[in-house]
Amino acid sequence: MTVLKIITYPDPFLKKKTKPVEDINDDIKKLIEDMADTMYEAPGVGLAAIQVGEDRSIIVFDPEADKENRPYQVLINPEIVSTEGELLSENEGCLSVPEFRSDVKRAEFAVVTGLDIQGNPVRIDAQGLLAVILQHEIDHLNGILFIDRISSLKRGIYKRKVKKQLRENE
Repeated sequence: MTVLKIITYPDPFLKKKTKPVEDINDDIKKLIEDMADTMYEAPGVGLAAIQVGEDRSIIVFDPEADKENRPYQVLINPEIVSTEGELLSENEGCLSVPEFRSDVKRAEFAVVTGLDIQGNPVRIDAQGLLAVILQHEIDHLNGILFIDRISSLKRGIYKRKVKKQLRENE
């Protein structure tokens, strides 16, 4: 079990758009296992490779975050192909944006495609929490944090809090 370091805001690496995975080799499979270990240890329900310093288009997720069974899923090169409806993701949080939660408007339904760990095509018709998780993690792959989707007032409050903490820790 390898737990990776999670990069946190305001690290500029989190704003980077990731590169697609061209070859699902042993290094990629090891990264995926380490990402899953990291997600469960954090604990979280999803994690994007960019959050652990890897410029790769990979996400792992488990809406139930069951440490006993660890039935996580992986999507390589995921894309949202369609969305429908709207819901308010209440109290959404992020492992890269510690100690802050906020309500975020998300699509209620999302169709997502990508590849599994064997390179087979996958299509997920997601709704509710799973749709929110997939949207959140795919946002990461595009350099978007959930705080980019909240009001500028709430975002400003969080940014000031982080700057103050950074000054105090110097």
